[in-house]
Formats: sequence, C-alpha cells, structure tokens
Amino acid sequence: MAASNVDNDVQTATISKNSAPVEMTEPTRHVSSGRRPSAVHRSRAELTERAKRITEQELISFRARTPKSQALNARAWESMPAGVASSFQYYAPHPVMADRAAGSRIWDMDGNEYVDFNMGFGALFSGHSHPVLAAALHEQIGRGTLFVTPCESNALAAELLKERFGLDLFRFTNSGTEATHDAIRLARAFTGRDRLVKVEGGYHGHHDEVMISMKPSLDEAGPADRPNSVPSTLGIAASLVRDVSVVQYNDPAALERELIKGDVAAFIVEPVMENIGICLPTNDYLTKVREITRRYGTLLIFDEVKTGITAGYGGASGHFGVTPDLLCLAKSIGGGLPVGAFGGRFDVMSQISQGQVLHLGTFNGNPLCSAAVVAVLRDICTPEAIATTIEKNFSMMAALQSVIDVYRLPAHLVQMGAKGCVTFSETPVENYRDYKNTDFDLAYALWIWGINRGILLPPGLDEQWLVSILHSEHDLAHHVEVFESFARELTK
Repeated sequence: MAASNVDNDVQTATISKNSAPVEMTEPTRHVSSGRRPSAVHRSRAELTERAKRITEQELISFRARTPKSQALNARAWESMPAGVASSFQYYAPHPVMADRAAGSRIWDMDGNEYVDFNMGFGALFSGHSHPVLAAALHEQIGRGTLFVTPCESNALAAELLKERFGLDLFRFTNSGTEATHDAIRLARAFTGRDRLVKVEGGYHGHHDEVMISMKPSLDEAGPADRPNSVPSTLGIAASLVRDVSVVQYNDPAALERELIKGDVAAFIVEPVMENIGICLPTNDYLTKVREITRRYGTLLIFDEVKTGITAGYGGASGHFGVTPDLLCLAKSIGGGLPVGAFGGRFDVMSQISQGQVLHLGTFNGNPLCSAAVVAVLRDICTPEAIATTIEKNFSMMAALQSVIDVYRLPAHLVQMGAKGCVTFSETPVENYRDYKNTDFDLAYALWIWGINRGILLPPGLDEQWLVSILHSEHDLAHHVEVFESFARELTK
C-alpha cells in the first residue's frame, strides 16, 4: 500500500485504506492533559514526509510478521473476490487473517497477538466470547437455532430495546443494512413521498438507496453548501440517485432548503457521524434537525448502528435527548452475532401489523440471535458496566492527549462513549469536507506502527477504536505506550 494522501475509499478491494480515526464523545469531552509541550516543533509537511518513511519501513516489518496471512489471503483470492467476505475487510498489502479471539485479544494465523480495538468494526462492545454470552448461546443451541415461528426471546429482546430507547415498537433484521432499508420503506409508505435526504460522507449500509455520496471525490462532490448526489459504486440506477439529495452534517439551513418543498419522506442521519472517524453535532444541530423535519412532515431516521449502546445506555439519541421517528440498530446489540433492529413511533410501525408494509426475512428473530441480544442488553452491557467502560476510555484518552501535547502533534481526540479516535487535524472535524483535510499519511503511519506492536486498530479513518467491557487497564496502557513510541519516532 502506498502511503500517500489519498481518499480513504473502500468501494473496491484494490483501493488501499488509510487509517486512524477522528474525534470522540459520551460524555462529550475534548480531553486536555494540562502538561506543557516539550518536544521540538516540526511543521506538518515535515511530519508528513517523516510518516511516509515510517510507513515504508513498517510495511516491510508487517510483511515479515504475517507470511501466513499473506499466503491465506492469496489462496482466498481464488474463491472470493479480493479474498475476503466483505470489501471493507480488505486492505493492502494484505489483511491480517484471524485465527482465534478471546476477551480483548485476537491472534492471527502467524501467532501474533493483538489487543483488539477494532472489535468487529464496533460490534463487540461485550468483548470476544464474553462468558455470559457464550453460556446463553450454548444453552440456546441445545434448544434450537432456527424456528421460523415466534419465541419468547423475541418479545423479551424487543421489550429491552423499548425500555432502553423509549420507542413504541421494534422489529428485528439480520444487519444494519436491512434495518435502514426497512426504515426507509416505512417512511415512504407513511408519508406517501419518495425523496430521501442524507448527509455527505454518511454510511447507512450497502443497499442502493443509501450508497450515495458515502465518500465522494471532491472533484465530483460539488459545492459544500449544495453537494451533488454521487453514486458510491457502479450498479446504482440513475433514478435512485435523482431521488436522494445530500446535505452537509451540522448544516440545518441546508436541510431546511431540501425539505421546504414538502416532498421528502425521510432524513436519515447518524446522530453522531461515525463514517468519518467521529464527528460531533454542534450548536444544537440535532435539536434543530428534529424541529425542521417535524415542521415539514419528514420522518427523522437516526442510524445508531454504530453508536447504539456504545455511546451510552440509551445510545446517542438518549445522550443528546433527541427522539427520532425511527431508529436503526445493529452491531453491538448482538455481541458479534448477525442481528439488527429498527423501531419507532406506534403509528409508523403499525403499518407493518396492518399489512400495509411488508417486513420479511427467514432469519429475522432467529432464536440464537435473540438470545444474544437478551444476554447483551440485560446481563452484560448494564448501566454500571457501560459507565465503567466509558470512564476507562476517557482515562486512556487523557493519557493520549498528554502525548499529543508533549510531542506537539497536529492532532486532537474525540470521544463518544466507549469509542474514540485520533484525528490528524488541529481543529475539530464538523463535516465531510473537514475530514478530507485531515492528514491520512500520518493516520496510516500510526495504524501500521500499532499493528506491528500488538495494537489492532480499524484499518481506516472511517472507523473508531472501541473499548469493550472486557478490555483491561493493562490493554489501555499498552495502547498509550505504543502511541507514545510512534510520536517519539515521528518527531525525532
């Protein structure tokens, strides 16, 4: 992989992913250590050139450490495109091929051990194979893995979601992609409108309607105040592109311009944007979005697939005190099993029970997945456990901020609950255009440096680290030590 300042695009397996995340929240705190910087100041250009040289050396080490991963990926290319099951899983020169995982750790095919901060792209808040989850799954396997008829755990799981998120009715899916797809269909049916508005740089799954302007090239994206709708892959019908308008995050005026005609069914948005690291809402943005959508009869869909329970007990919507019309969940609610959910207002969701909107799926409400949701929501990710884990993350970030201060790195931190990231920009990222100005060379150098020293961070700026319930203080201290060793190497 070339260490160049290129788009962090994952639309095809042949395009490399840059890495390192962006801002952080929940509680929404930008962290400062109070320590006085002591390192020699170097310009961003000097640091970028130094980062490229570090990357060159670290890639040599990476290849030497992972020959079995390289061989297995080469073998898998013969039976799967790019040798992976999802295009997000590929990165050059080759992905780490996992052998096993437990708790906060993961081991690759070469026997290398990592503290896993990727955690299934944020799906493993409960950690790898939490003993409570393992016991629940073992019991359910003995009772059956698929009924295709309702069971008690379906109702219990839905009741837990109602209590946690304060919405009336929920239905289950097999992924976040399905959850957003079904929520959009409901919104169109309820409003009788076709148009959809989404945020530039936002990711809501891989169905055609939302694969618009996920990570558009600025050459195609148009002006920041009125972005173009850019398909993110070949194969998207032009008619779908015409029905989807794009606005910048944190720009309520732009949203109102799109809704004023009264023909938009839904505005779908992550309440905290986590497809460009972590991008926080500013200046009561979510409250304004709620007021604007209600004014024009547009349904507000919060995509909390990533924030969900990792942002706090009631997700990002609970943290900011803004209730959407429809809510989409997945990832960490299932502890690593393939499950999603969508829920919302009684009158909107009742279109399903009245037979006006079909919601189908053989594996929806799979008893194995339902057992996992119950174990995670009721027994593992309790309010106390979540609060403790978020505080661990905050403490680690304070230590990381000390490193940034001492070595005068052009970076800042942002926290959202148990998630966080380093953004190689000295100013906050408030939208996709800000994200495009961050330093991807520094970000990638940090990622490859970490992976060679036992820290597995997500391979892309579109993701964040996750501190799970099972991460220890030692795990977090190791993260800080590796980050400081990178800062020292970068600035020497």
